[in-house]
Amino acid sequence: MTHPYRPLHAPQLQPKLHRPSHSFREFAPSRHLASHVATYWTVDFKPVPGNQGHRVIPDGCVDIIVDLLAPSSRQAAYVVGLRTQVEVLQFAKARSVWGIRLYSESARTILKSPISAFTANRVFLEELWGQEALDWVEKLLTAKSIPDRIEVVEQQLEQMLAASETSAPTLVYQSMQYIYDSKGNLSVTELADKVNFSERHLRRAFDRELGLSPKEMLGIVRFQSVLEELYSGDYSSLTELALQHGYYDQSHFAGAFMRYYGLPLKRLTRQE
Repeated sequence: MTHPYRPLHAPQLQPKLHRPSHSFREFAPSRHLASHVATYWTVDFKPVPGNQGHRVIPDGCVDIIVDLLAPSSRQAAYVVGLRTQVEVLQFAKARSVWGIRLYSESARTILKSPISAFTANRVFLEELWGQEALDWVEKLLTAKSIPDRIEVVEQQLEQMLAASETSAPTLVYQSMQYIYDSKGNLSVTELADKVNFSERHLRRAFDRELGLSPKEMLGIVRFQSVLEELYSGDYSSLTELALQHGYYDQSHFAGAFMRYYGLPLKRLTRQE
């Protein structure tokens, strides 16, 4: 089963970021996990002059990150929660990391904890899975190739999903389906009407489960939908793009883009 939403990131949108000192690659999950995992990814980074850093933008997803250069499995893997603004990471030494990008509505089942637990600080996977995490990370660190690493990941995720109790979709899960289907172009009032709950109840559910508001999640998915069209080139003008995605004027559009991407929109469209 596929997923209606697949976020983009800076190295895909700015090809000039690719250089020997900064490599970013993505790998699709198997068909069985495609509704839970957005992508697997790797970043290899060397701190050399001229390297612009690794730009991380909000995408509505949660990442399990494994430091492939860690000396041991104990603190090699950690979870990063939902981001609400851009961050440019600069590293003082070489980094090589492996990431698993989980859709927010599936992350609780896999991580065994609400996503709101990861909003303030990174949480080591050992705190969530115990010894199981250490055994799993050791397999990742010793994998001989990327296909081997993906196999280790997918075996673990499939086991965890199979062992989880099947229950009725939560309010947040149902809301996320409407957010994806509308590409984030809904008001909170419209979203509340669709799930038949009050706005107040909806905001409480999002805060408790995800650690952010439904308005913020709508904004992130809408921003990512804009990036998708910028990437495909399927638009006639930036003004049309703004209006199509519900931004009420060019200034509103530019402000949201700066917050989430950290660069002026026109600079990105020139691919500088």
